Amino acid sequence: MTGPRELWTVLEAIHDVTYFAPEARAAHEAVGLRGFWRGYFAMRAAPLGEAGAGTVTAVFHNFAPSFVARAVPGVWTLASPAQALAARTEGAVAALRAHLPGLDAEPLAEVTAVLRRIVRSAHCEGRPLAAANAELEWPDDPVAALWHATSVLREHRGDGHVALLVSEGIGGLEAHVLRDAADGSRQLMLRSRGWTEEEWQAAAARLTARGLLAEGGLSAEGRRLREHIERRTDELAAQPYAAATDTELHELDAVLRPLAKALVPAVVPTPNPVGAPEP
Repeated sequence: MTGPRELWTVLEAIHDVTYFAPEARAAHEAVGLRGFWRGYFAMRAAPLGEAGAGTVTAVFHNFAPSFVARAVPGVWTLASPAQALAARTEGAVAALRAHLPGLDAEPLAEVTAVLRRIVRSAHCEGRPLAAANAELEWPDDPVAALWHATSVLREHRGDGHVALLVSEGIGGLEAHVLRDAADGSRQLMLRSRGWTEEEWQAAAARLTARGLLAEGGLSAEGRRLREHIERRTDELAAQPYAAATDTELHELDAVLRPLAKALVPAVVPTPNPVGAPEP
């Protein structure tokens, strides 16, 4: 049976062209958002309106506050949220069509109809990024509609993941340190999330004191906690998909998984800061 975790690996790859495709970067630079990080923070935060650095840091959860403050709120003097939203859709659609040349021949109308039903059924209480994206107008263009649906659903999952981390007393940096103990992603996350070596070491010390790390790796309790958070993330992410039948979910996977595989790693690198596995 195709479940929320299996579909996440597919939908995430389609959404992530926004961050990694040259067409996406060209679109945000065209509206004045020069540089990767200005574009990233403006386009991802734009559904929230002119959010400040504190709000973006809290909602995104995993960036160093000083790193966020380098871009936010300054990005809103360069481009309005409406301009950033238009640029991210334009860039994503251009990227998908450029890197998936047969995309318009796919049965996207059927796929997006199912995805729209799933998105409309999503409960967004306590999920700020999912709610903000779900309130945006549904695009008429089928490729834009596909990308929009992947965005709502990946933020819905992400919001649930953040809520679970917070409930377990795991801050954004601590989450990276726990991940590194499992997959060796330390240098990637230090480089892409703005934390210092000193901050990383302090977080590792806190996790060691809690019994979650031992001798530089995950302790048995640390493994148990990570497995619990991942399992509960999957369970909380499942709710919207109840709006589709098992057959419809299987058909979604059958259409979209080949597209996702074509994007990874050609456009979406692996490993990547997002932590998404290969589809």
